[in-house]
Amino acid sequence: MQVLRDLVRPTDPNLLVGTDHFDDAGVYKLDASTALVVTVDFFPPLVDDPYTFGRIAAANSLSDVYAMGGRPLCALNIVGFPDQELPVEILAEILRGGGERVQAAGAVVAGGHSVRDAEVKFGLAVTGVVHPDRILTNAGAKPGDILVLTKPLGSGILTTAAKSGKIAQDDLAEAIDAMIDLNAGACEAAQAVGVHACTDITGFGLIGHAHEMACASEVTLEIWADRVPLMRRTLELARGGVVTRAHKSNLECVGGSLEKKDVDEVLVQVLADAQTSGGLLLSVAEDRVDQLLRELRIRNTRAAAVIGRVLPRGDFSIALARSSS
Repeated sequence: MQVLRDLVRPTDPNLLVGTDHFDDAGVYKLDASTALVVTVDFFPPLVDDPYTFGRIAAANSLSDVYAMGGRPLCALNIVGFPDQELPVEILAEILRGGGERVQAAGAVVAGGHSVRDAEVKFGLAVTGVVHPDRILTNAGAKPGDILVLTKPLGSGILTTAAKSGKIAQDDLAEAIDAMIDLNAGACEAAQAVGVHACTDITGFGLIGHAHEMACASEVTLEIWADRVPLMRRTLELARGGVVTRAHKSNLECVGGSLEKKDVDEVLVQVLADAQTSGGLLLSVAEDRVDQLLRELRIRNTRAAAVIGRVLPRGDFSIALARSSS
């Protein structure tokens, strides 16, 4: 973020969404009915199985298009691989897994680029489309809106625990299933109902991405910490000290913009912890929230959880509290 402040801002009027509010993807208008959604993401393996890693990384990359309300069209593989240390069959499995998720999204892999690297890395550059009048951004949340989350939190903690041998591989199944799951249905539900704002929950955690939404929308997001859905064993492991290092940097980034009202400090860490291929955070008008929950359930999203509300801008961007019910 600090680096972006020093760069010259583009002035092309067709760039509908750039870096101003740290949205999930860029959006460029082609004509009155079509805009391109463009994004890129890649990272090292979170799990041992290369095919599963490829699926997770691809779903994570595709999610940015869904978070903008778009439909993925094509993708390019991005690869870092130590081909002199590892057999290329591992890379083939990673690419096969990524291709499976791209195909599941109704898109195609059009090629890619690889470099020799000391560490395995994989992800996608994805291009999608959206109507210029139907773009979802993180800047439209309105006071009175209700906040809805479409996947439980916990992927960062569970994968960290698995790497350190603190949980069995079977305990990672829920996290793997959630990370592989595409946000396509959640995006369709959001578009069908007409939500005001959207972002996906990834590296900055729920608190970090909610902070971005609050700042972009010039509102305060009140998050009911006890209503946020968590994967099994997440809180137990966090109480045992298993959290990613990212939770500290995420909380430091939010800084004094976070208010905590009688919320367990360990739960605060969980809400700030990095996620991979997390769900969508949706801000929707109160009179449409029941319809949104129905649409999410019809599409079998991982969660359809009401986790807070939008308030007029106060002294804080994020107010963590307990729900009244």
